[in-house]
Amino acid sequence: MKTAFVVLSLLACVLAAEIREEVPILRQENVVEHDGKFHYAFELGDGTKAEQDGELKQVDAENAGESVKGSYSFTGDDGNTYSVSYVADENGYVPVGDHLPVAPPIPEAIQKALAYLATAPPPTDTKA
Repeated sequence: MKTAFVVLSLLACVLAAEIREEVPILRQENVVEHDGKFHYAFELGDGTKAEQDGELKQVDAENAGESVKGSYSFTGDDGNTYSVSYVADENGYVPVGDHLPVAPPIPEAIQKALAYLATAPPPTDTKA
């Protein structure tokens, strides 16, 4: 019984190893500069691509952070190519792609209320 288990386990390992497909790296770049700037890019044999550039950015007098722009693309299980470009900085991560959902527009009444609140004086505390 133990011998059968060992043989079946080895057979499963061999079959799993044969199924795994190696994807070659066609292009790879990686540059890091002393001032915080960087660039990386790669392209794989299955069509997957990625590229990213970043730099240190002074957000205000006291805070600095990384500002990054990049893109990537890949072929999905459905055969379609999906591409995303993005920016990541002090405003957050903002991806853009034809396949990504887009937020609906803000209704006009809410836009007017937000504009009013932006110009209104701050509330005062009337509690005694």
